[in-house]
Amino acid sequence: MRRAFLTIGLLAVLLASCAPATLPVPSPPMPTLLPATFTPFVPATATFTLTPSLAATITPTPLPPISRVLVISVDGLRPEAVGLAPMPVLQGLMSQGAYTLHAQTVYPSATLPAHASMLTGLCPAQHGVDWNDYLPERGRANGDSVFDIAHRAGLKTVMVFGKKKLVQINDEDAVDALEFVNDRDSVVAERAAPLLAADFDLALVHLPLVDLLGHGYGWLSDDQLIGAVHADEAIGLLLEALDAAGLRGDTLVIVTADHGGHDSSHGSKLPEDMTVPWVVVGPRIVPQELSGPVNIVDTAATILWALGLPLPQGMAGLPVTEAFGEAPTLRLPDRCP
Repeated sequence: MRRAFLTIGLLAVLLASCAPATLPVPSPPMPTLLPATFTPFVPATATFTLTPSLAATITPTPLPPISRVLVISVDGLRPEAVGLAPMPVLQGLMSQGAYTLHAQTVYPSATLPAHASMLTGLCPAQHGVDWNDYLPERGRANGDSVFDIAHRAGLKTVMVFGKKKLVQINDEDAVDALEFVNDRDSVVAERAAPLLAADFDLALVHLPLVDLLGHGYGWLSDDQLIGAVHADEAIGLLLEALDAAGLRGDTLVIVTADHGGHDSSHGSKLPEDMTVPWVVVGPRIVPQELSGPVNIVDTAATILWALGLPLPQGMAGLPVTEAFGEAPTLRLPDRCP
């Protein structure tokens, strides 16, 4: 009997070990998340083309307008005086604008021939002014000055000066407001200020004191440097007049000189006589120290170019377009032998 039970138990164990293992219940299939029109991933090397409707439209920034030009001529100012005096107003303009302390004047390096070249863009041999006194019987400079050209174009012109002989540069009827002020630079500036504040298109203000003190006490003497300080204050008065009238923002300001000097004289070809500062500040000007050569005949060309007026044929001067961010124009440093 016992043997029968053992046989039955052994058969049960053998049957259990031979039975198939229990399989797991499979999970239901995952539903697809991709639509039937699925587009495969585009590799990073692929190029994309925007349709014209989506392409960005680049609008160039309009250039600020130059509505008027003011030229300030500091008679007899050598470049060294700017730092020695010092002249903080002019130094401020240099930091805001384009400048050179190595500009050249014409020979003879004297007030009337140099201003004639400054305002006509012609060499003395062309404009014919070889005298330096008020000699009305000699007539006026040959060629058209910037005032002649501007007036014919219907622009409003202003000229205030401290030496009477400067009337011999242009036709008198080419200047709408013409004043000779035989006084200190501060008085010249005070007389010019309301004329500038009433608006203008082209103006020249001539400050005579630095030259007069150079002749009296010597160039770069303490007395002349004091005069340079007063000239600097006069420049400040003129700028304040523009600010008060709301005209400064679109006014191109050029500050320069007709000649330098040595000892108590000038007129030679010495570097001390021939070298002058030339500073321009205002709309479109790129602050910089100019690398190209500048001659005072370039002043007239720059004025006309800035006002959109034609340059006369035969003009020796060229616009100083480097000051406006262009590459320096190829030119001879001395175009007026």
